Amino acid sequence: MPVPEFVLALRSKIGHDPLPLHGATAIVFDAQGRLLLVRRSDNSRWALVTGCLEPGEQPAAGAAREVREETGVSATVERLVSVEALDLSVAANGDQVYWLNVVFCCRATSGAARVNDDESIQVAWFELDALPQLPEHHTRYLTHALAEDQGSWFARPVVPLTCQ
Repeated sequence: MPVPEFVLALRSKIGHDPLPLHGATAIVFDAQGRLLLVRRSDNSRWALVTGCLEPGEQPAAGAAREVREETGVSATVERLVSVEALDLSVAANGDQVYWLNVVFCCRATSGAARVNDDESIQVAWFELDALPQLPEHHTRYLTHALAEDQGSWFARPVVPLTCQ
């Protein structure tokens, strides 16, 4: 998968040490209520559309950009689903990343779903009752997106805080 230039520049300074990065995930539905998924080229697993945000990029714009770049589908971001700090991940090359992930529910507006870059080997629409196995956190995002209350989810602090 192509690594953004700014990440390569940072890696040249810090090596494989943990790097905090911001990501966006798009949960994209079409007019028939089907879910857009990509089959990743790095691990052959089906997943929601995800990607690294560029420095200064608004998360919703980054989510829509990732959908277009990876699948050829244009999508409108409709609402925030969740914000979550993920556990440390380690890439095959040893790079360590702490992702802060912002998840959005999106609606497809145009374009035909296709493999549009080298980050995936398949792109397809799925009925919600016929989904392939997804990573655990992607299943959690989808559950929150489909929840009746439609509120945004975030991990609650261990010690209850009150807003003044």
